[in-house]
Amino acid sequence: MDVLQKLAQSHAPRATFLVRLVTGWVFLSEGIQKFLYPEQLGIGRFSRIGIPSPETLAPFVATVEIVCGTLLLIGLLTRMAAVPLIINMLVAISSTKIPILLNEGLWRAAHESRTDLAMLCCSLFLLTVGAGPLSLDYQLYQRGR
Repeated sequence: MDVLQKLAQSHAPRATFLVRLVTGWVFLSEGIQKFLYPEQLGIGRFSRIGIPSPETLAPFVATVEIVCGTLLLIGLLTRMAAVPLIINMLVAISSTKIPILLNEGLWRAAHESRTDLAMLCCSLFLLTVGAGPLSLDYQLYQRGR
């Protein structure tokens, strides 16, 4: 069994499709919005929160979100697509939500971090269990057996 077959292998339930669907859609739509609204969500926002080289990193992050979100939606290379999204969410939490926690308190940070934490947990879930049977990964794995 080659590496791609091992990565595509999944014994996750069919309901995993729902996690993939919502996670992929959120990342895809957020990536697109970074290009549509650069001042509010892309380069401008990255500049305001102190991300270095925002003119490079904002489009890079947007592209990663679009590509990996799409891969999750179709269930292709799901585990590999989850990795950059996990990194993305860890950076987002550390650069935007931890400062809120330190400056404005637990409840404000809890409110502001709800989507980031949900996307982090969903991405970790998909990395752990794989795409499930309603995916291209599963179809490729079945073909390789």
